[in-house]
Amino acid sequence: MKVKPLGDKLIVKRSEAADRTESGIYLPESAKDKPREGKIVAVGNGNLNRETGEYLPFTVKKGDRVIFSSYAGTEIKIDGADYLIMTEDDILGTIDG
Repeated sequence: MKVKPLGDKLIVKRSEAADRTESGIYLPESAKDKPREGKIVAVGNGNLNRETGEYLPFTVKKGDRVIFSSYAGTEIKIDGADYLIMTEDDILGTIDG
């Protein structure tokens, strides 16, 4: 299935949760925090400029690794995989490297 976000929406694949601490202790499922970072897998057209009727481009692009706020986006499931649909405003920054 292919999903194309509309307007100013992005689809982000959340990074996997850590399964153990830095010291090597394995974490049970109930203790794992949902990561607040992921990779952009699809972008919409951008924000619509109502005066000119043109779309303003995103400052992020497909493939960027990003950090987003804790309660950002709406969780969806596509072909058994979990994704988030969010706006660019929910993104706090990009990760280089």
